[in-house]
Amino acid sequence: MPPTGPRSILQVHPSRRCNLRCRHCYSNSGPDVDDTMELSHLLQLIDDSAGLGYDVLSVSGGEPLMYPSLPELLERARCNGLRTTVTSNGTLLSARRLERIAGLVDVLAISLDGSPESHAAMRQSGRAFSTMKSRLDAVRAAGVPFGFVFTLTMFNVHELAYVAQFAAEQGAGLVQVHPLEAEGAAAANLAHAVPDSRECAFAVVEAARLEAEHGLRIQVDITHQTEIERCPEAFLAFADEPRTSLGTWLSPLVVETDGTVSPLAYGFARDFQLGTLGPARLPELADQWDPTPFLDLCRRTACRLASGERALVNWYDEITRAGRELVRA
Repeated sequence: MPPTGPRSILQVHPSRRCNLRCRHCYSNSGPDVDDTMELSHLLQLIDDSAGLGYDVLSVSGGEPLMYPSLPELLERARCNGLRTTVTSNGTLLSARRLERIAGLVDVLAISLDGSPESHAAMRQSGRAFSTMKSRLDAVRAAGVPFGFVFTLTMFNVHELAYVAQFAAEQGAGLVQVHPLEAEGAAAANLAHAVPDSRECAFAVVEAARLEAEHGLRIQVDITHQTEIERCPEAFLAFADEPRTSLGTWLSPLVVETDGTVSPLAYGFARDFQLGTLGPARLPELADQWDPTPFLDLCRRTACRLASGERALVNWYDEITRAGRELVRA
């Protein structure tokens, strides 16, 4: 099973506009960023992605709730049989906005960076935590399933206990622990805070303890090297190039606000991208794309990690950095 599970995910960033300017934002979003995708392009993209085998639409940003046409995106995904997820900082989850998306979101992922003080510092807003917390009553009233996303750094694994307790008290269904990656704003602000393998190991152990304590599902986006060795295909280390539809093997497929279509992660090295949406639609980009260099990169990276000294790794960070280093070489 791939790191994304059995689902094939299309991740879109319809806008980079956000009401916060977070220190770890991988997309360099903020209040003064106006980049936005045309709704017509996104609706066509969703139709086309379903035809290629994608079955989940994941909407990120920027802050998705600042994209006026978010309900239309979610409705189109539902019409195509896709499940939907929306990642939000939680501060704009008013009853009015929730009414527009209620029934269209399978999982609302709300960012939570630890204690109120830590959350405020990471979000560079003294009211970020209190405002987010005050919105949760409306989330529950709207009946929107929700969970929390916790960014693991080199210095905050001890705060996972607070996050798990808060999530359980608020009725969340999941806590996702994702290691910080030095992308976007984080590259400038927090490159020193990317967790090492020891910190990741602490997070895995702590997550298991907290799951048992709170009866709450806690997903840690960390891979053990034995998983790569046992099932390399899950990490795209195929013996032969896949000949099936893109959505059956490449997940997530990421569409950035400028229309760039990339494998696996926002900001993936441009040499491996599928192209840019616009005159060309997604099926055309998929047909024209030569995945051989990308798959070679995956094979080399998987082999290195499976035989390396570190037992626990962040696959997405490793493959993204490997692609960037290969381009620079």
